Amino acid sequence: MTKYDNLINGEWVSFGNYNDNVNPSDTNDVIGSYSYGDASSVARAVEAAQAARDSWANSTPQARHDLLDAVGNALAARSSEFGALLAREEGKTLAEGVGETMRASQVFKFFAGEALRVAGELQTSVRPDIDVEITREPVGIVGLITPWNFPIAIPAWKIAPALAYGNCVILKPADLTPACAHVIATLLHENGCPAGVFNLVMGRGSTVGEAIVTHPDIDAISFTGSVGTGHHIAEVCGKMQKKVQLEMGGKNPMVVLDDADLSVAVSACLNGTFFSTGQRCTASSRLIVQEGIHDAFVAELSKQMQALKVGDARDPDTQIGPVVDEKQLKSNLEYIELARKEAGEVIGGERLELDAPGFYQAPALFLGTDNSMRINREEIFGPCGSVIKVADLEEAISVANDTDFGLSAGICTTSLKSARTFKRRAEAGMVMVNLPTAGVDYHVPFGGRKGSSFGPREQGRYAVEFYTTVKTSYVFAG
Repeated sequence: MTKYDNLINGEWVSFGNYNDNVNPSDTNDVIGSYSYGDASSVARAVEAAQAARDSWANSTPQARHDLLDAVGNALAARSSEFGALLAREEGKTLAEGVGETMRASQVFKFFAGEALRVAGELQTSVRPDIDVEITREPVGIVGLITPWNFPIAIPAWKIAPALAYGNCVILKPADLTPACAHVIATLLHENGCPAGVFNLVMGRGSTVGEAIVTHPDIDAISFTGSVGTGHHIAEVCGKMQKKVQLEMGGKNPMVVLDDADLSVAVSACLNGTFFSTGQRCTASSRLIVQEGIHDAFVAELSKQMQALKVGDARDPDTQIGPVVDEKQLKSNLEYIELARKEAGEVIGGERLELDAPGFYQAPALFLGTDNSMRINREEIFGPCGSVIKVADLEEAISVANDTDFGLSAGICTTSLKSARTFKRRAEAGMVMVNLPTAGVDYHVPFGGRKGSSFGPREQGRYAVEFYTTVKTSYVFAG
């Protein structure tokens, strides 16, 4: 079995303690064995980053551009290979794996361009003969903690801006999906990333993640993951006065009004609720449907949902891959049982036994629900959707906003007035009209409100707000 090590100070380092990376489509298939670190491993990475931070912060924009552009090109050139690895490791379908790899490529190439466009301001002081310069500088050493559900795209959209703006990086990927992060580390290393500028430390969140968050010489933390962990990180970073950026999930509403195009609405909800096995923080988990279209919508959505092919993620015909692991599958099934008690009617949702041992679940639709039920308050993070019947747009908006989260929200309607009203009043960071709530572009800001997000936005030009700090300089020219 191939063993994979950590990247520290430009060298591949083993900490022993190798852990098998298992394919959720076939648990007999082991992708490789990955060396997990601990707090001392993080300390070594920080030491390497400290030695490299000044030279990288003062490197030319061209040098940063060239590194990121080369990695973006390599990801694109090998998207089929890396997409297949992603499908094998995380359980996304082959098409989704290739698509996510291409997204990572686009992110790297976008921030290669942004490295050349770090702008400042020159202003005139209110006092005579004084100039005011406003410049952006790197934050310093940034700790990045990424989740398993987008194992190549999310590391990319954190690593690329961090490096583009002159920071050094310590990355801890999710322990369920180290292979995709290892791919990025390898490409950075092969394309000349200076020693210490990027460091990969794999391992458990409770050890490696905690060591990154609490290390006094790490200046900023960007985290995507669970609400509980995010709250803990916010508390630690607040006490230590670290810059912090958190993405923590959603309970996203999709409103379907009576005037919606039924085929458009069903397509958007089928994609947003069930694709990627529902393992997206932007998934449409609450389908808020006006009573006039409710029955026709439920009939067509349930028909198309039950026709989806669940299978091995590497099979080109598979539309829904496995759940990521046994723990997540158990959680999903517990929520499905809860839905039977709370709502009464559940379509689908059973565990599936296929040819190979894996974590397979049929997509589930919960009917007759209301917004007070636990299944509509808590993020399930699986291929499960609840239908909530409402009388009109006003009630739909009220239900949509009645949640602790505020990441993404959608509406299906042919009324420009209704769409405009919903866009203005939806308490979410992103709003979709006649589109799935999941699926965003790489060049625009990503993030939400309320319990979903904290700190500056990710992606696009807005990433500069987190990965740089502003300096104001005064020059007397008299």
